[in-house]
Amino acid sequence: MKRLLRRKIFLVPSIVILFSFLLVCWFFLIPPSGIPPAKVLYVKKGMPLRQVGQLLQQEGVVRSKTFFILLATLLGEKALIKAGEYEFDSPMQPLRVLQTLVKGQVKRHLVTVPEGYTLDQIARLLEDQKIVDRDGFLQKATSPTLIASLDLPVNGSRLTDTLEGYLFPETYHLYRGMDPEEVIRSMVNQFKKVNGPELARETSRMGISESQAVILASIIEKETSVPEEKPLISAVFHNRLTRGMPLQSDPTVIYGIKNFNGNLTKEDLQRPTPYNTYVRTGLPPSPICNPGKDSLLAALHPAPVPYLYFVSKNDGSHHFSSEIEGHNRAVWNYQKNRKKNSLTKK
Repeated sequence: MKRLLRRKIFLVPSIVILFSFLLVCWFFLIPPSGIPPAKVLYVKKGMPLRQVGQLLQQEGVVRSKTFFILLATLLGEKALIKAGEYEFDSPMQPLRVLQTLVKGQVKRHLVTVPEGYTLDQIARLLEDQKIVDRDGFLQKATSPTLIASLDLPVNGSRLTDTLEGYLFPETYHLYRGMDPEEVIRSMVNQFKKVNGPELARETSRMGISESQAVILASIIEKETSVPEEKPLISAVFHNRLTRGMPLQSDPTVIYGIKNFNGNLTKEDLQRPTPYNTYVRTGLPPSPICNPGKDSLLAALHPAPVPYLYFVSKNDGSHHFSSEIEGHNRAVWNYQKNRKKNSLTKK
């Protein structure tokens, strides 16, 4: 009888220990079943561990918020969880879930910045994709401190006022809630990687500054989307600059008009803004967009042609002329049914 009692006394704690062990395994080591594919969660900055656990349990990523909180506390990682957007596309052990959050393995988004986008357009695009706040991005992109730290070409004797022209058009892997400065540095670094060595070498050969090359490339980018035409457009502008002729580029005029309504008028062409290349000779004071590789190459390698004029053929391409008489005939042929304020070179 005493032996039986001793066995029971021994058996009960053993059962409790075994049950506790199985319970720990169940909550800590075995992932929940039936988690929906591609479950996306957003952990806000400053979110308490209790709310993080509640969110994970609510979405079926972990079985118990209490055990998840206990796990994070025991491992000393309760304050190390990073904010961001996370994707759980398969059942995971709670420990792996915690490690994912602590390492900040956030969901990445492919964001394509088109060639020719302005600084403001890029800011709007990134805000639409929920990557950054537009105003925060623009503030950083015009910060003298940040700009000075990026080692960009000097425009004359001063640094550029904004990063217009140096945010390279590319497809980037970005994440929601990203620091605007991190995005900017990635884009500027890509600009340097793609254009840096050749930009410095070729501008020195041509006798122009690197910043002037970027300004010219931005105008070329806005004037045509046809790669084959870019060296021809570049030749027109180089020839005009050499002769002291105004560039007469409508995109530069538009860039200098705040809240442009889409209708370029004769009054606009006569308005004396720093970007009006109809009334001012030389290049505008800064880039008017962020040019791609083809436009930068074209700015450095103009075609060996004597063209001084070009006019839109209304199909995306242009007609080029060396003399004003031939240009006027082209304007009549291609623009005769258009309003007098159509986009033409004169």
